[in-house]
Amino acid sequence: MKFKLESPYKPSGDQPEAIRQICSALRDGVDGVTLLGVTGSGKTFTMANVIQELQRPVLVLSHNKTLAAQLYGEFKSFFPHNAVEYFVSYYDYYQPESYIPTTDTYIEKDLSINDQIEKLRLSAASSLLSGRRDVIVVASVSCLYGIGNPDDFHAQTVNIVRGEQRSQTRLLYQLVDALYNRTAAEFTRGSFRVSGDTVDIFPGGSDTAVRVEFFGDEVDGLSLIDPVTGARLEDIEEISIFPANNYVTTKERSIQAVSQIQDDMMQQVEYFESMDRGLEAKRLKQRVEYDLEMIKEMGYCPGIENYSRYFDGRREGQRPFCLIDYFPDDFITFVDESHVTLPEVKAMAGGDRSRKLNLINYGFRLPAAADNRPLTFQEFEAVTHQCVYVSATPAEYELDRCQGLIVEQVVRPTGLLDPPIEVRPAASQMDDLMEEIRKRAEKDERVMATTVSKQFAEKVDDYCRKMGIRSRYIHSDVDTTERVEIIEDFKNGMFDVLVGVNLLREGLDIPNVSLVAILDADHEGFLRSNTALTQTAGRAARNVNGLVIMYADTITKSMDETIRETRRRRKKQIEYNEEHGIVPQQVQVKHNTLALEISKKGSQTRLPNGVNRLSAPNSYESPVFIPDPSDLGQGSISVDLGLDSRREKDSAYVDGYVRADLAAVLQDPVIRSMSRPMVEKLIEEDRKKMKESAADLDFTQAARYRDEMWALEQYLKVWKD
Repeated sequence: MKFKLESPYKPSGDQPEAIRQICSALRDGVDGVTLLGVTGSGKTFTMANVIQELQRPVLVLSHNKTLAAQLYGEFKSFFPHNAVEYFVSYYDYYQPESYIPTTDTYIEKDLSINDQIEKLRLSAASSLLSGRRDVIVVASVSCLYGIGNPDDFHAQTVNIVRGEQRSQTRLLYQLVDALYNRTAAEFTRGSFRVSGDTVDIFPGGSDTAVRVEFFGDEVDGLSLIDPVTGARLEDIEEISIFPANNYVTTKERSIQAVSQIQDDMMQQVEYFESMDRGLEAKRLKQRVEYDLEMIKEMGYCPGIENYSRYFDGRREGQRPFCLIDYFPDDFITFVDESHVTLPEVKAMAGGDRSRKLNLINYGFRLPAAADNRPLTFQEFEAVTHQCVYVSATPAEYELDRCQGLIVEQVVRPTGLLDPPIEVRPAASQMDDLMEEIRKRAEKDERVMATTVSKQFAEKVDDYCRKMGIRSRYIHSDVDTTERVEIIEDFKNGMFDVLVGVNLLREGLDIPNVSLVAILDADHEGFLRSNTALTQTAGRAARNVNGLVIMYADTITKSMDETIRETRRRRKKQIEYNEEHGIVPQQVQVKHNTLALEISKKGSQTRLPNGVNRLSAPNSYESPVFIPDPSDLGQGSISVDLGLDSRREKDSAYVDGYVRADLAAVLQDPVIRSMSRPMVEKLIEEDRKKMKESAADLDFTQAARYRDEMWALEQYLKVWKD
């Protein structure tokens, strides 16, 4: 199947030329191209058009889960009929195994796996090995960590064809080899159940199960079923059941691995004893013997990834297999926000190795544990043949790798200009900032303020509150789930100014932000480098009244470079607008104003049982900030309930959620006609559908159900019989 881009928009501005140049360069076989695209210029849409033009498998690499989820949602909307997959770390929580020699402290590995993300990871591997060419995998840098050998993954795939000769017993053995578990109780992903001549299989990367019906030694029936109800969904002729885990191996290699582990254990124990380190020798021998016993009896053991070199059949020092090995040779890599992503790739292997060496040197792990690691940067370069580096501020590496092949995308389809930059004295920065915030609060516009430290960010937030300004701060100490909630509340007008340090840079595209204030802009360093200043300034580029204020007593080299580059871009943008008669258009935001929608339109939808339900419009016309998928179903999407409630100075929260407008709910005649049990049932239905929508990454729909649920719960609190 070919890539088919579906969008109501056509390439405009700099996009057509950027698409042409990138496609031409990749067809000519160049190793790297840099797409220098400013914020709001439609870089993702340009990537989508390049993908459709070249019709080659694609890896989109992002530096964190949240931005990867945002890109995943956008590509899913652009290519609804193609295989758009999502591959990030499946840990909700992860504490790696480590040892601190100075305090003789051993920290055991602790983790929590997100089943939904594990399903998506398996789906990505399955799509790549299915032979399809229309595959886009949006991944975080976790795709560079070791997973199973793709040859073994493919070898353990079970192909079933209706009408073929195959005994039921043989199929069951194949499923066990593919790491499926037989169950008679809960039917979950990665399991199968047997009832007479019928075998139900729930593939690890799917939402539907497979039913195989036998007549003797013949596959008599093959169909897709609902894993919960068992209802038949569709009859099929053939299907491939991919392994239930990325770390699958063959039985022969497993037997060989056990023997090799025993040999290496004895060799390392002898080494410790020769160094008169009996404690380390005893510790290692006990641990490895316990692990081997578990592997022989159960097929796995805690920390089995430390033995991955043996099960993969790799030589000592050979790089691990990773997701990239599952791609065909001619795939294209798009490195999103490359100025951040590439340094992260460079740093991963070194940090992992320093932790592993302590475990090896003190007898907690065999030396082979060091080969369970992410790719080094040199290995990453070797396996990614053609790369498109996407960034508004590409670093020297990208420019050198591309040998000057830089494609500019400066003009925005909306006609919006880069925000002008003003430099104001730092001595009076707080008083001036308070005045600027109040001006924009009156217009229902937002302000971002960046500081050089977390402590100063908290102090600025505290000062704003004392001055009667609604403010929140965000930095690395704030929990990931809370960060998402804060940003969503900021979008929806629950407060007017967001104070941060380094998180207010890439990916935060909020059209209502009309002012970015950079405090202490002349403090030269990482947080006030040319790259950081340019990225931060871009947060005001989606507003027609966008402005950047740098508070400084002197103009540093980084400030000067940022100001000069901004002026150059503004000049090009203005000339393009004048030539084509374009008037800059503000990106419009539709707030999810549930209370106003009820009171003004009385919008309702019909339930199957005939009960009317409140409904709300879409939250945004522009792409929304998608929460981290590891937080699915946790109700962390906050929504605006109307301009009047946003302007209130008192608390806008009820138990951490947005307060419902009870007056509007009470005025709805349908709700008032319901009995209390009917309202309670409606709340439960909303809660269930909210979680289902979140699990499907449909966060806009999840927000609707969440709003509805909380409005009705507030209504029950004031219920009068």
